[in-house]
Amino acid sequence: MRALVTGGAGFIGSHIVDALIRDGHAVLVIDDLSRGRREQVNPRADFTQMSVTASAFAAAVGSWHPDVIFHQAAQIDVRHSVADPLADAEANVVGTVNVLHASTMHNVKRVVFASSGGAIYGDADVIPTPETQTPEPESPYGTSKLCAEAYGGMFQRMRDLDFIALRYANVYGPRQDPHGEAGVVAIFAERLLRGETATINGDGTQTRDYVYVEDVVAANLAALDAAAPERFNIGTGIETNVNQIYQRLRTVLGCEAEAVHGPPKPGEQQRSCLSIDHARETLGWEPQTQLDEGLRRTADFFRTR
Repeated sequence: MRALVTGGAGFIGSHIVDALIRDGHAVLVIDDLSRGRREQVNPRADFTQMSVTASAFAAAVGSWHPDVIFHQAAQIDVRHSVADPLADAEANVVGTVNVLHASTMHNVKRVVFASSGGAIYGDADVIPTPETQTPEPESPYGTSKLCAEAYGGMFQRMRDLDFIALRYANVYGPRQDPHGEAGVVAIFAERLLRGETATINGDGTQTRDYVYVEDVVAANLAALDAAAPERFNIGTGIETNVNQIYQRLRTVLGCEAEAVHGPPKPGEQQRSCLSIDHARETLGWEPQTQLDEGLRRTADFFRTR
């Protein structure tokens, strides 16, 4: 199989590339390196530095002739989306439309899209939240992901393109960027290891569903064999609040430093946890990594980096 991974130099994308290479597939990575790192790209993959919004993107797809595109490239910073919703929409909506249009131009069979279960649903009434919940995003980022899904559904109906949206919970693990807004596990781990003070936004009781990156990779590979284009939540179905994450990381790292509390973030929801029944029943997928084990692996990565 020939695969193209947008954002393949980034956190999740680079792990997907590694898994595809291990399985013997030919892979092209397209990444503008605005967040990704060239050294994270598997040396056995082809690489093109380019934004998914570029006019030349379609030609790159045509030259590679992929069977499937894993569309991971995105603007992922909720606070940035609040401050600059136009830039967020350019990356996440226009970029996705460019990927979809190029796919239909060059006979790509399937697009697997990295969506956001954490941001699309908003503060849902039902926890864990199923895919049948009416989306009520509370940030431009969540809105742009929902809009991109709508475009995917339209291309599916109009152009017969297989479009599968994986609505990720809060993904964590090795290679996550500790210097951005997203990725509280990476941020806390690096600051604890450096002996720096970590800041918890708000009172820390806000909950998230933390899913380990290798389990997310397995969900992407399972999506290759999905019988029909659908939307799937990819998480654990377990709520953990930010204070608990910090305390568990302190234990894993053997650090005693206390965190300080800052103001809550604009656009941040209070609770987020995803039902994974649909992915379990339809994709045959479920997470394999317990939180403490995933935190240990992540801490080991930051210790040795």
